[in-house]
Order: sequence, then C-alpha cells, then structure tokens
Amino acid sequence: MREPAVEVSMMLTYKYLLRPNNHQSDRLAFLLEQHRIVYNHALQQRINIYKETGECIGYDTQCKHFRDIRRENPDTLRLVNASSLQRTLRRLDRTYTSFFRRLQSGEKVGFPRFKARSRFNTMEYTYGDGCKLRTSKRKYVFLYVQNVGEIRICYHRAIPEDTRINHARITRRNGRWYVSLSITLSATPVQRTPTGKPVGVDVGLRRIAALSTGELIENPRWLRNNLARLRRLQRHASRQVKGSRRQHTTYQRIARLYEKIENQRRDYLHKISQGIVKKYALIAVEDLKLTFMNRSRHLARASYDAGFGIFRRMLEYKAESAGIPLIAVSPVNTSQACSGCGRIVPKDVSVRVHQCLHCGLTLDRDVNAARNILMLALQNPPGRGGQPITWADMPSVG
Repeated sequence: MREPAVEVSMMLTYKYLLRPNNHQSDRLAFLLEQHRIVYNHALQQRINIYKETGECIGYDTQCKHFRDIRRENPDTLRLVNASSLQRTLRRLDRTYTSFFRRLQSGEKVGFPRFKARSRFNTMEYTYGDGCKLRTSKRKYVFLYVQNVGEIRICYHRAIPEDTRINHARITRRNGRWYVSLSITLSATPVQRTPTGKPVGVDVGLRRIAALSTGELIENPRWLRNNLARLRRLQRHASRQVKGSRRQHTTYQRIARLYEKIENQRRDYLHKISQGIVKKYALIAVEDLKLTFMNRSRHLARASYDAGFGIFRRMLEYKAESAGIPLIAVSPVNTSQACSGCGRIVPKDVSVRVHQCLHCGLTLDRDVNAARNILMLALQNPPGRGGQPITWADMPSVG
C-alpha cells in the first residue's frame, strides 16, 4: 500500500539588490531615520517610566502613544507607513523580552542600547501595505515603497507562483540598498524518486569538501587572498586623522572589501551545495562542533574563511527542499578508521594519505573519512549504534 504524501511548508527569504535613483535614496534614508528616531524615543520612554513607577510598559501602550504622535507630525512621522512603524516598536519589544529572558536564565547580557545612524540600517514592512512588487507593461519588476515610488530591482530569480509573501525588509549596507522578501511555500506533497547514489561529505581546511566518490572540492581561501589588500587599507586608515572624512571613506572601502569576500564565499558555497543536492539521493555529513576550531589561535581565521557552518546550513535547507535525507553522524575516528577493513590506523594531521598496513588500502585521507561518514549514515540505526561494516560490504555505493 502506498504511503500518503507528506505535506510540507517552508519559509524562505529571497534577497534582491535595489537600484534607487538619488531622490529615492534620499527618501529611503529619510524613512530609515524616522524609524531610528522612533526606536530611540520608545527606548527612552521605557527607561523613564521604569525609573518613575518601577513598572515596564509593553508594545500596546507604546503603539497608542506613537500613533498619536504620528498624527501630530504630518511632515515627518506621518510619511512613515503605520504598519512599518508598528514593526519597529515590536522590534524593540522583542529586544526587551529577550533581555529579561536571558537575564533570568543567568546569562551575561547587555541592556538594550540606543541606535546610532551607523547601527540602524533596517526597516520592515508588511507586504502589500506600503511595500509591494509591481510589474510594468514591458515585464520589468519594480519594488513600490510608500512615499518613495517604484524602485528598480535586480530581479535575478523569480518568486515561485504558489507562495505567499509575508513581509519585506529593506536594508542599507555599505551605501547599497537591498530588499529581503520572506515567503512561505504553499503546502505541496514531496514526491521525489531517488535518481542518484548516496554520498558522504568530509569538510576540511586544505580542501573545503571531499566526497566519498573521490571528488575533491578545493578551498579558494577568499580571505587569505585579500589579506594583503586589507592590511594595506587598515594601515592607511590608522594613519589618517581620527574621525575625518578621509578616514571614513577608507573604512567604507574596507567594509566593501569584506562584503565582496563574503559574497564570493556564499556564491561558491551555494554552487557546490546545489550541485551535491542535485546529484545524490542521500547526503551524510559529520556532526562537527566548530567551537574548537573557531577559538583556536591557529585555526580560527582559516575556519571562518572556509565557512563550514554556512555550508552545512545550505546543505540542510536545500536537501529539505528537494526531499533528500541528510544524516549527521559522529565524527569520532572517521579520519583514523580504515574504510577498507574498519581497523584504526593512527596518523597525524600532517599525514594526507591513508595507508592501511592490514588490508593495503591507499587513498586520500579526506576521501577515506568521507567513506567512513557514509558507512556510518547507512547503518541501522545511523551513527555508531549499528553493526560495523566496511566499504567492500556496500556494493550500492562502492
């Protein structure tokens, strides 16, 4: 008897670059400044009332208060969309709630602070209320924002038809404007027939990934390739007058270079993760805890440059979207065990070739680890609870 299809709904975010003209950029900056002013005033109001009465006010009280202020200022706050202003107040309310929750749990937290212009770069809209996508007669797509107009958008990928757009987030970063649309994919049955073999993925600093099939994916090392330029710009900024316009310009150049490095990393990881998901029917990865690498004075920079955490998240949500199982197994001894006979072959990190004296298997160290990861994932139950098996016992993947 055929099992009924499982209905799945997913929430995704589509991010697009905006191309506003000078007038539209000024209007967006003006609206963002109004949101910042409301945020800071609402924070000051909470502080003052707590000092006077010893009680905290919530979102509902502040919403009524700023609704009246908005009506009294037609040239400033009245130009801001009402639901967008409410989202800014909810943002502060979530910050307060999170602060007290973490404080009660004994964590070390900082009190919500006032936002300077450089620290407040996002405003949110309820989609369809002051912010909406529009299509011209020539099929060009624009983003309409209330009191700004229709803004050109780099619509590099279309939004699926059977989706619901929940809200839009407009962000300013390094002089550029972006819009992030939060969408919910409609509940559709996932019916996917496996078309490929399972694969194990081992990540590393020398090569960003090694597959159990023997494929090695190189690590471009984006940050390391730009370190000389970064150091030169940072030395240049340190010699300039503190707070001067020239120093501010240099800091902008540094920020844009960091953004470029981030974009290169994400683009590369998107491509290789999408390729793995399209090609294989099951993906096995290590359940790595990256704390030991990110806190090491010798490995931290290389670990962040490789983006292991980003790569893992991309594989997870792409596999879920495609209906492909992704299994995380324990990383214990995956590099030391032999995939041919299952015996432990101790070797240092500097040894890059696996050579087993018991069965004579010789292959790349990372490929051997990827094979062990896949074998652990195919055990029943997955991980180290099943019976020990070797690569030779698995003709479906060998």
